[in-house]
Amino acid sequence: MNSHRYRVVSLALLLCMGGVASIAQEPLTLLQAIDQAVGQNPEAAIARADDKAASAAASMARTQLLPQLNLTEDISRGNDPVYVFGSKLRQHQFDDFAVTALNRPQPIGNFSTRFSGSWMAFDSFKTQREIRRADLFRKSASSSAKAVDQQIVLRVVQAYQSVLYAQREVAVAQHEQETAAVLRSSIEERVKAGLAVESDRMLALVNEAARKEELIAAEGDLELAWTGLREAMGAPELKASELKPIEPHRFPQQLLEEEMATAAKARPDLRSLGETQSAQASAVGAAKSEFGPRVSAYGNWEEDRTSFAGSGGNNWVAGVQVSVDILPFGKRAQLARESAGKQRIDAQVAASQLHIRTEVSRAHIHRQTAELSLETAQAALDQSAESLRILKNRYNAGLATITDLLRAEDAERQSQSNYWHAVYGNAMAYAELLYAIGTLTPDAAEELQ
Repeated sequence: MNSHRYRVVSLALLLCMGGVASIAQEPLTLLQAIDQAVGQNPEAAIARADDKAASAAASMARTQLLPQLNLTEDISRGNDPVYVFGSKLRQHQFDDFAVTALNRPQPIGNFSTRFSGSWMAFDSFKTQREIRRADLFRKSASSSAKAVDQQIVLRVVQAYQSVLYAQREVAVAQHEQETAAVLRSSIEERVKAGLAVESDRMLALVNEAARKEELIAAEGDLELAWTGLREAMGAPELKASELKPIEPHRFPQQLLEEEMATAAKARPDLRSLGETQSAQASAVGAAKSEFGPRVSAYGNWEEDRTSFAGSGGNNWVAGVQVSVDILPFGKRAQLARESAGKQRIDAQVAASQLHIRTEVSRAHIHRQTAELSLETAQAALDQSAESLRILKNRYNAGLATITDLLRAEDAERQSQSNYWHAVYGNAMAYAELLYAIGTLTPDAAEELQ
């Protein structure tokens, strides 16, 4: 019974281990790589911290509308005549008008409890403009964080596809090395049989050595591609593993004018600049408000006692204050600085709009070119494969030389490399177009796979 139970438990453990192994062997998808990058990349963390800081600044700006209230507990002792005279008056304990007592008083103590408050009732709308400025900066920081996320997504897509392309190159190089070894063995047999000359065997050996060098170079490129993916994902400990392939696609197309309109609305970096522009306009308005009058209210209630728990007197003061800066030289300089900042951000917005239009146009043309290149590469791949098949038959029949065969293999190998380069180039061009128009989200990037 115990033996049977042990076998059942062992079988269950093996099944569980097999299930875990199968889960661990699942290929890394592009969406998983992007999600990990957005969650771990230091640049994304910096952008999120800036967003939180801007939100805190917006909340802090609103506190200027609230009244200020302070509680002060003061304990003092001294024999300064003015201090003693004033303390006794506030304590309601003054009863000695003797000149000697007034000039040379005995030291006394004072326990004071004071509530004081103030409120800016009107500041020519300066506070409201500063609040609007802070809100716009918060929106700008949020848009900037989204722009950083899209940059990270684009870099991950580039790095992910670089690894896939490098893996394809390694696979092609391995296949070509194996083919070269088979060809060399076949030619050696033909030389022994007198059907080929020694120079054919030498060429086959050179060809095999060249294929080995290409395999070594391809493996090095693959390791460099993995390094780039680790950096893009912010995961330096990421181990090389299987990736889910990106297959050839025909992606949707739009007119250039439609893509321009989408970019004008969707680009988060342009939206961030626009919000910063509006925030700077509010800063100019706040600087102008500094020239206007200010109306503030204040109040104070105080209780003074001879001891902490003793009795004493209390008093209060309340008032309204109106102030106007008659010589606002510093405020004029502040207004000039904010106005210069507004001119600068206006120029930045105009330059960014021009740059984005150029970027979208370039991405649109690249997208069309990449799709045509993929179609051409597909046709060339089919033709080179058929050409190699024919030359192999001709060589085996003694109707072609080893040089002709090696040239055909080089052409077929180059056509394979060009084909996969076109496949990934087409997907990359589409991703760059999505980035240019501001719609390269993780969900949109998933369509690439």
